[in-house]
Amino acid sequence: MLTLEEIKKPILANLQEFDKKFRVSMKSSVPLLDTVTRYLYKRKGKQMRPMFVFLSAKMCGEVNDSTYRAASLIELLHTATLVHDDVVDDSNERRGVFSINALWKNKIAVLVGDFLLSRGLLLALEGNDFHLLKIVSGAVREVIEGELLQIEKARRLDISEDIYFEIIRKKTASLISSCCACGAASVGTSDEMTLQMKKFGEYVGISFQIKDDLFDFESGNRTGKPTGIDIKEQKMTLPLIYMLSQLAPGEKRRTIRIIKNHHDDPVRVAEIIDQVNHSGGISYARNKMLEYRQKALDMLQNMPGNEARNALEQLVIFTTERNK
Repeated sequence: MLTLEEIKKPILANLQEFDKKFRVSMKSSVPLLDTVTRYLYKRKGKQMRPMFVFLSAKMCGEVNDSTYRAASLIELLHTATLVHDDVVDDSNERRGVFSINALWKNKIAVLVGDFLLSRGLLLALEGNDFHLLKIVSGAVREVIEGELLQIEKARRLDISEDIYFEIIRKKTASLISSCCACGAASVGTSDEMTLQMKKFGEYVGISFQIKDDLFDFESGNRTGKPTGIDIKEQKMTLPLIYMLSQLAPGEKRRTIRIIKNHHDDPVRVAEIIDQVNHSGGISYARNKMLEYRQKALDMLQNMPGNEARNALEQLVIFTTERNK
């Protein structure tokens, strides 16, 4: 498997230019706001979303100003949702560093999230990128619907596999899907190709989320997330859903009660993890992840063959083989 740095090579110059443009898009004349956005900028992640935008664009055509605006729009809106999520979840950390609400309190965090949201919208409008705004706005709607669907269903901790896939399709896959669709649309490709890239991104996003689910049951993972944290937060992941589906009704109710009432007990959480491992839930989830990964890779075989497509293939593999 190639490293992320090796996968970036065909678009390295684009990512470096994007980095400058993205920082400018976050700037403000209000000193406090500029301080907070600078803090956010310095703590950006692996740039996987911009990578999907630029590789999709380069596979379908030539990267242009619209492509840079697409990448910035998605990153601004995504960052806004993360800032708001930390407020809603009362979370003091993100990626191992203090969250905005931990350092500047909730009111400022909410306003900063709103500012980033407005900057993304204005960026698209200033460039007359209405087609990109339509794609990303649809993704934001789906993320919110997915979050609310998860909250609604999680109260009973009895989510079916169909509902699980609906939730992750909306919550996680829709954003990666919009990255690929926007990348293709930004270079003037056909509506049909844009829709194909959207579907490709959806498959990648689903496999990406299942990989995240698996981290919760893997000892020695390097995510920075202690094993069992999803169980402690009463999140229904695919390995857990599969394990519950294998239990007799009485045993299933007992296990759900443990998750509801004893999720802070390390011993009981360890018991649940052990149950999942012995049920075959890990291998079931991994096979599902590989199934969706293969769907994404198969779609790429019908796309233009070039350096960017090869890098996209490697990026798909990276999302499911990463160790953090």
